[in-house]
Amino acid sequence: MDTVLGSARTHPAAIAAALVMSIALLPGVGHGHALPDHSDPRVGHTVDASPAEVRIWFDSAIEPAFSTLTVEDAKGKRVDRGDAHVDTKDEVLLEVSVPPLPTGPYQVVWRVITRDGHRTEGRFPFRVEAR
Repeated sequence: MDTVLGSARTHPAAIAAALVMSIALLPGVGHGHALPDHSDPRVGHTVDASPAEVRIWFDSAIEPAFSTLTVEDAKGKRVDRGDAHVDTKDEVLLEVSVPPLPTGPYQVVWRVITRDGHRTEGRFPFRVEAR
């Protein structure tokens, strides 16, 4: 009897663990969900003046046709200009323009799909404190 095959029959959990580890170590496999890397305005940050746009950089390329970005005021009313798009020169950057925002809290709401079809979504606050 082959000792490797004999061990495999004896320890199926060891083979499953080895298979999971080998898949996790492959580049790009198991990491299909795009997550925010950083944003402008930053998450939870108070800005001194209204930004001209809200931008989020993700850790992997996102699908332009299925990715959305909106900005809401404290009452949940959408306040962005409705022109969210993935930057044509930077496939990890999702941005939307906003009109001059008055002082107050805002929520950024995003939904993205990666090129391989994985969907992620989230939201984060920022605040405008005009001086």
